[in-house]
Amino acid sequence: MANVIKLRKGLDINLKGKAKEKLVKARHGEYIALIPDSFVGVTPKVVVREGDIVKAGDALFVNKHYPEVKFASPVSGSIEAVVRGERRKVLAIKVRSDKEQNYVDFGKQDVSGLDGDTAINKLLEAGLFGYINQLPYAVSTNPSEKPKAIFVSALRDKPLASDFEFELQGNEKDFQTGLTVLSRIAKTYLGIGMSQSSTALTQANDVEINVFDGPCPAGNVSVQVNNTCKVNKGEIVWTVDPMNVIFFGRLFNTGHVDLKRKVAVVGSMVKEPQYVDTIIGANIADIISDNICMNKKVRIIGGNVLTGTPISTNDYIGANVSEITAIPEGDDTNEMFGWIMPRIKQFSKNRSYFSWLLGKREYDIDCRVKGGERRMIMSGEYDSVLPMDIYGEFLIKAILAGDIDRMEQLGIYEVAPEDFALAEFIDSSKLELQKIVREGLDMLRKENG
Repeated sequence: MANVIKLRKGLDINLKGKAKEKLVKARHGEYIALIPDSFVGVTPKVVVREGDIVKAGDALFVNKHYPEVKFASPVSGSIEAVVRGERRKVLAIKVRSDKEQNYVDFGKQDVSGLDGDTAINKLLEAGLFGYINQLPYAVSTNPSEKPKAIFVSALRDKPLASDFEFELQGNEKDFQTGLTVLSRIAKTYLGIGMSQSSTALTQANDVEINVFDGPCPAGNVSVQVNNTCKVNKGEIVWTVDPMNVIFFGRLFNTGHVDLKRKVAVVGSMVKEPQYVDTIIGANIADIISDNICMNKKVRIIGGNVLTGTPISTNDYIGANVSEITAIPEGDDTNEMFGWIMPRIKQFSKNRSYFSWLLGKREYDIDCRVKGGERRMIMSGEYDSVLPMDIYGEFLIKAILAGDIDRMEQLGIYEVAPEDFALAEFIDSSKLELQKIVREGLDMLRKENG
């Protein structure tokens, strides 16, 4: 029997442009690129050169600090370029994709009698282990430290987020295999939502199922960790995106690295919000095709509106991106009388606008900040959307002050930057809270060696 955990704090933002359950196939682009920045905390060391021939599953780069952690090529082909930025930072490894794909054969494996060390070694060999993250620090983990538990959240509840149940269709067997593999390493928790009904989720084997009932960010894996298995100093838990669980299952069921996935194309500037059958590293232009309205200035986001990053059509899809979002930029908008207008079409958490009188509706928001940065106001507004047993405002102040002892006491080991995305959205001080939390985690990680 699944445990039901009720969360009251949070905020659901209903935006225009949610994807319909329609799947189209993306154009097959000539180039695929793996982006090292997709793997937070990894310092990449490139192990291929321009002109090298690779198969799908061959390593393109490794983690400099843990060379056994490889990152596999999504496709077979020839290395077109190693793209570098300032101070020779590796931005991408581009592969000219073959029309007929060739795969490295890692061998099928029955997981019924699998042990944890064998599972880890197989993921390392195939270049998939780096898709596992950890708390504390919210970074890609390493195999030298074993976790006390592993968490998978199948609940995506951020604005315009893709529906994992739709992504799961046709991948149920691989998902269960992936869960079994993780369960051989450590006790594994699967978090789902009240409305999710797929038997692959509600009747999953080898895991403890927790049902989370509450508004966004109930789907954040660190929120689920905080409410089921708190992380103390010196402890580690691993977190895995549900799509990566499917990748792990495919490896053991087929012996191949197969990084194909469904990506939602969403937002008010999308002509037809839908799902695209594509692959990690695909070109953004191939995914969105001509499906973007260009009658206004548009911001394209890799990810959702709260935690994603701005991208262009020349970029490539990141390893953990489940949706491409397009919304108005907003810098070409002129409003008569500004804030004094009733604004019946704009969203407000604290009912500053009259739109709340019109009931539940879809909002078409843009990227404007609507105000400048100012001093923090200790009003409790962060805590109203943070369903964790921590004091968000005090933690932010401790990070800004660089007070490591205070940060530890206030629970920084349990948080990830995405946990403060909603607080950043409603913040009257207009602070970049996710960036602040990321800097605090990096500071702590460096201090602890």
